[in-house]
Amino acid sequence: MSHPQGESYDREQTDYWTDEEFRERISDLPPSAKLVARILDNNDQMTQEQLMSESLLLRRTVGYALNRLEENGLVHSRPDLRDPRKRLYELAMDT
Repeated sequence: MSHPQGESYDREQTDYWTDEEFRERISDLPPSAKLVARILDNNDQMTQEQLMSESLLLRRTVGYALNRLEENGLVHSRPDLRDPRKRLYELAMDT
């Protein structure tokens, strides 16, 4: 998903966050969570496997990053309708 220069898409409110606002929301998170958040910011929805492929991080590291993002209300997930064993993750920018 492409966004105007310097802005992140807010899917819930169809609005944009500036890069500064986005950085502020993820500033206290570990580097792996920041990377996963940036990848999700540029993609609509992704599975953990897709995030692993895109980030080149290990499964455990991506899982930890997703947990931290979910704990902070920045990511939500739902079952993948194509494969219920998997979950789809996306930014939850309505917090």
